[in-house]
This record gives sequence, structure tokens and C-alpha cells, in this order.
Amino acid sequence: MKKVLIVDDHPVIRGALRLVCQNEGFAVTDVSGATEARTRIKDDVPELVILDLVMNGFDGLDLLVWITGQYPGCAVLVFTSQDAQHFCNRCISAGARGFVTKKSDLKELIKAIHAMKSGYSYFPQMPVRLDFQQQSEQQALERLSTRELSILRMLEMGMRGKDIAEALFLSPKTVSTYKTRLLEKLGLNSLVGLSEFAKRNQL
Repeated sequence: MKKVLIVDDHPVIRGALRLVCQNEGFAVTDVSGATEARTRIKDDVPELVILDLVMNGFDGLDLLVWITGQYPGCAVLVFTSQDAQHFCNRCISAGARGFVTKKSDLKELIKAIHAMKSGYSYFPQMPVRLDFQQQSEQQALERLSTRELSILRMLEMGMRGKDIAEALFLSPKTVSTYKTRLLEKLGLNSLVGLSEFAKRNQL
């Protein structure tokens, strides 16, 4: 029986995902955060991980990069409330094999899990027309590294530099350097500007 690990900090969502995965014939384990997820993956090496992108101050993108780098045989399905327009391509670049938003119909999630169980990828179609400002800011976002985007999202959550450093196993000085780099790359001049940018782009 194939193993799946569900990584989400909402108990109700974990419960619903557990039922769906059990109906697909998976042996299911679920955890609520990134630290637990790393431990479980090291111990069990599941064939599939269903991953949220925002969990109790942890950024799922950073965990996604770790999983695909350390366990390339482990398929990752991103299941998140984050907007596909801004995150689907980023998740593909980080190695995800599927992406479904929590706004989708349950049937789409089931189709994604079934497809990935059979060895296929599953991504939404996104025919989106952006205005000039959105295009410009989207291009700026695409120039950010995955680590830079993770830190931007954590800053928008209201996390302090010290907390970000602990969550990502970095020094506070390194986090400070990332903040400066974010301001430069996005053409902003304050942390307030970073927060407004993140909210405007639904990060």
C-alpha cells in the first residue's frame, strides 16, 4: 500500500484529506507543521506528500524545496488557499508534481490525487490577463529566489527576523541581508512597503 503524508495545520482539512486518501487506497499519516513533516519523511519516505503553503508561521515553499531536493522520488501535491496565478509556476519550479487550490471543487482534488497515484502530474489551467502593474509586479516576484519569497511571506505574516531565522535555520544576520535584498529587488524602501506588496499580490 502506498503511503501519503498530509501536512496542514487545520485539523478539519487533515481529516477530510485523510478520508479522500484512504478511499484511494493510501496508508495515511498527517502532521500539522514543517518540523514534524521532516521527521516523518525521514522515517517513512512516503510516495506522496500533500502540502499546504502556510502553516503556523512555517512556509511550505521552503519545505517543498527540501522534500524535492532530498527525496526526489516523493511526489508533492500542493493543496493551498494561495492563489494559483502567483504560486503554481513557483511550485512547479520547486519540484511539485501537482497543485490544487482549496477554493476548488472536491472532485478536482480527488482527480489530482488519483492522477498522482498513477504517476501523472496535475496542474490547473490559468488563462489570466494581468494589467500593467500586475504584470510588472509579477515579473518582480518571478525574479525572487524561493528562499526570498518564503521570507517575504513570513514577514507579511508579522514574523520577526529572529523567528524567521529559527524557522529556516538561518542566522539573524542572514535574514537581515535577505530583507535588504528584497527591498532592492522589488524597488521598495521599507518593511511596510514589503507588507503592502505582499498583500496586493495575495501572498
